[in-house]
Amino acid sequence: MRTDNGSVKNTIISVYFILIVLAVVMATVFSAFKDITNNAGLTFIIILAVFAALFLAVYLIAKYFEYDSDGDKVIVTNKGLLLSERFNYRSHNVEFAKEELVGFKIVNYIVYRELVLYIKKEGRKSVKKRFNISLVTRRKRKYVRQSLSKIIKNNIK
Repeated sequence: MRTDNGSVKNTIISVYFILIVLAVVMATVFSAFKDITNNAGLTFIIILAVFAALFLAVYLIAKYFEYDSDGDKVIVTNKGLLLSERFNYRSHNVEFAKEELVGFKIVNYIVYRELVLYIKKEGRKSVKKRFNISLVTRRKRKYVRQSLSKIIKNNIK
């Protein structure tokens, strides 16, 4: 089975655009923040901090996810959505034989979801690999869960 969340890229680019427009609007409307403080420098720092926090949150959550279990191997990929074609610095790939999969779990935080794979390596205990699946739709997460459960069921036999 093969699945990914490639359709989310345009949405994330739109979110970044909205964040930038919001920061520009907030920077030009300093008078709305006179209730907080009369100091313009402090107001600018507050706006910059809020913008940076929102930008960082979107940056950390927005990742491309690809799952491929066709054939003898399972390939799971996570990489950044922005600048990923030229700069592949946020890529996290794992390729393993289906027989090496020991277990998995999907951890669901409030705005962040994570797929944890337990893979048995030669002569060692199982290794834990984590993947960001926050932007994967519920239906696709269900398909990945079914595929991984089927692999584990076949490994037990």
